[in-house]
Amino acid sequence: MRTTETSSWMKQLTSSSRQGRHGHALHLFFTRLCLQPSIHGLVDPYPAAVPTALRACAHLANAASGRLIHALVLTRPALASDEVVATALLDMYAKCGIISSARKVFEEMHVRDLVVWNALLAGYARHGLPEHALVLAVKMRGLGLNPDRVTWNAAVSGFAMAGNDRMASDLVCAMQDDGFQPDVVTWTSLVSGSVLNFRYGRARMLFRQMVAGRAHVMPSSATVSSILPAFAGVSDIKHGKEVHGYAVVAGVEQEVTVSSALVDMYAKSGLVHEALRLFDKMSERSTVTWNSMIFGLANSGHCPEAVSLFDRMLREGVKPDHLTFTALLTACSYGGMVEIGKTLYRAMREECGIEPRLEHYACMVHLLGRAGKLDEAHDFIKAMPVEPDCFVWGALLGACRSHGNVELAELAASHVRTIEPSNAASYLLLSGALASAGKQNEVFKIKRSVKRRRVKRLDGCSWLETS
Repeated sequence: MRTTETSSWMKQLTSSSRQGRHGHALHLFFTRLCLQPSIHGLVDPYPAAVPTALRACAHLANAASGRLIHALVLTRPALASDEVVATALLDMYAKCGIISSARKVFEEMHVRDLVVWNALLAGYARHGLPEHALVLAVKMRGLGLNPDRVTWNAAVSGFAMAGNDRMASDLVCAMQDDGFQPDVVTWTSLVSGSVLNFRYGRARMLFRQMVAGRAHVMPSSATVSSILPAFAGVSDIKHGKEVHGYAVVAGVEQEVTVSSALVDMYAKSGLVHEALRLFDKMSERSTVTWNSMIFGLANSGHCPEAVSLFDRMLREGVKPDHLTFTALLTACSYGGMVEIGKTLYRAMREECGIEPRLEHYACMVHLLGRAGKLDEAHDFIKAMPVEPDCFVWGALLGACRSHGNVELAELAASHVRTIEPSNAASYLLLSGALASAGKQNEVFKIKRSVKRRRVKRLDGCSWLETS
């Protein structure tokens, strides 16, 4: 390519990367390689373009394209020895979760600055290996390379996501002793880690400390979108609305991550009309947003509307994923729309190319079972290409209880007990089916079996607030 053409192409590539159009950036990169004449049978990419393309792979978690670029790099000695390219390769593998390859690139590098160490450390932390991240941080200091704020935040994030609150808190203290005050990234890591591990009370406490305590750190859009799932319940919605108000004042309500989290919060709280209002206001919607809205409609009893929203999703060119069909099959089950559910199940495989997962099989059994088609549901299970789990058999067991089919209920219960011997639900559902059929002696036998086996029953819960 001529110099002027190369310069124009690089500007397009860089612009796409800065605008977050990473898919387009990769398209530009690979298209140029296809059009460029080879030199001695090898293409010779513009050196500055390679790190940009690798960053696009990292953002998209596109490891396949990243490996192709890595293979290309290895054919060009100038690129293979370039430190910027090596750093981009390491970061790409780390963000794609291929830690072994990231580590191999790291070990082959002759010069490792703080950015390189942090990239590998963040990869360990992000993918459930916080202890490895901490060991790396200690090794850094042993080699005379002092951790910076990025290093500390990565380590804190790793332990927070792993649910090790004590270690995360200890690292925050160590971070302060090292001269770095926790910033918005630190607090967001702590909050999101608590939410990820379903410790919603702790997440709310941390958020309050962040905005109203001595920290006085202003939450970012990432913080807001992280904390909102902690308010996705009837008893907490008023506090969720307060966070929503903050998002409006801070000017982050329209950011896709925040607006998606708001839609999800309102939908899960049963405020479907509020969720729809926000959904329709959004200028950009991710597949996650569509899924949240479809789930919200389904769980609130607006089942035909959930299917209609899916049709709108397709018209707008949004590609559904496996969660979309879980939401749709749930809507069909709750709405008694058996034939529509069957049609959507076939479309998932034949038109969208999505192979069913166990949750889809469970939804289909639930759909057929609720409609009283118990034999068809049982035949469906027997035809499954994978081993049914306790949710699949549990769906059939629940339907048998509702429709009084004791024989099939006993069969389903035996399978659930084989898979999860300590699962109390199978005993409770079977005893309910037997009680409905008037077989009290059998009910007493099951109760004695539960006591003998010391099966733990789940405690009840209430939506009433205690304060």
